Amino acid sequence: MDESRTQAAALAEAAAHSAQTPYDDAERSRRMRKVIWAAGAGHFVEWFDFGLYGTLATVISLNFFQQGNTQAALLSAFAVFGAGFVMRPLGGLFWGSLGDRIGRKTVLATVILVTSGATVVMGLLPTFDLIGLWAPILLVIVRLVQGFAAGGESSGATTLLAEYAPSNRRGFVTSFIDVFGFAAFVVGAGLVLLFTSTLGTDALNEWGWRALFFLALPLGLAGLYLRNKLEDTPEFQAIQAKGAVSKSPLRTSLRTSWKALLFCVGFVVIKAVGHWILQTFMPSYLQTDLGYSQPLSYGVTVLGLLAIAILVPFMGLLSDRIGRKPVMIAGCVGFLVLTYPTLMLMSAGNFAAAAVAMVILGVFMAAYDGASSAAMAELFPTSIRYGSMAIAYNLSVAVFGGITPYFATFLISSTGNRFAPAFYVMAAALITLIVVLRARETAKLPLPR
Repeated sequence: MDESRTQAAALAEAAAHSAQTPYDDAERSRRMRKVIWAAGAGHFVEWFDFGLYGTLATVISLNFFQQGNTQAALLSAFAVFGAGFVMRPLGGLFWGSLGDRIGRKTVLATVILVTSGATVVMGLLPTFDLIGLWAPILLVIVRLVQGFAAGGESSGATTLLAEYAPSNRRGFVTSFIDVFGFAAFVVGAGLVLLFTSTLGTDALNEWGWRALFFLALPLGLAGLYLRNKLEDTPEFQAIQAKGAVSKSPLRTSLRTSWKALLFCVGFVVIKAVGHWILQTFMPSYLQTDLGYSQPLSYGVTVLGLLAIAILVPFMGLLSDRIGRKPVMIAGCVGFLVLTYPTLMLMSAGNFAAAAVAMVILGVFMAAYDGASSAAMAELFPTSIRYGSMAIAYNLSVAVFGGITPYFATFLISSTGNRFAPAFYVMAAALITLIVVLRARETAKLPLPR
């Protein structure tokens, strides 16, 4: 019995070691592509939903809230958007702890099922004209379910990729989380733009928004299939074979890795604020505050998010070569120095100026995202990685990211300054910059067990 246990541990160690070697054969590359697609598919579904809600915030405000004050209705729509983030830390606690105890694969498959199901339900909800105040109440309930499920997605998918990736390509491989995330926003915003251009704004406002949410069903089923075809990560199998799986990962994390948790929270601040400014706030900002038409605002958003999706892997690869910290610092400094000027450029009132400004911000977001996913995973040992990332990531996203669209809109409304949201982004960039400067470099090091 002891001999067989020793052999199993040795095999698991060998598998883990092979996962950290460079891409040196076709089979290794094929398996890595399979893992990237499985992790990315679920991430695509999650952010397709979140992106649609943000892109359609103006439409949702028309359908689910009493009309009369456009700004108040939009604020209400963003408040409901933020409600989903309230549940993310709780979801992170539940799914992350479960993922560290029973494995990454099973939990991630369950998460995608809940997320896509809740998104389809959102497309079925009756509007304010039909059931009055029950419409926003039901909308909040669905958003809470989505937020709970989302609490296990980003950190779990990042953990999955980090634990499969070779040490010298971890930044590149984990960057695909953000590639799929921003691709989901591009597809969502692109579909909204297509609907608006071909069917008109009235059709989108009346029924088109429902059809877009229904797309989550086939996307979710495809992601579920891909994730169920995976084995669990070599790193998790190794600690499983050794009997080193933590029975209380949350308690262990708080006792042994509290400094790493604080670093991870700080890493996520600009990531959360930057994402939701660009993905969720920007379409309504261009329409409501800068006077762009609906098609033009969606077009600007699509171009900016597409630039991020294209650039993120190159930034991840750069972080593998020169380190995580220099690339993350560059992203923070870019936001700190140029956010206000880019918002001023957008106010020029023409598509080209707005698109250039959005792409400039996208470059900084791509730089930070390309390096930060690997940097977060490298903070924690395998036995508590999923849960620790889930706690820190979702706490920071809930506090800083969830309120971003609402707070940015509130800043404009209360100050009368159309560029006031820039100060919130700059503050977030400064917080993260200070944290990154104090962190140690982790690129090229093996993942801690």
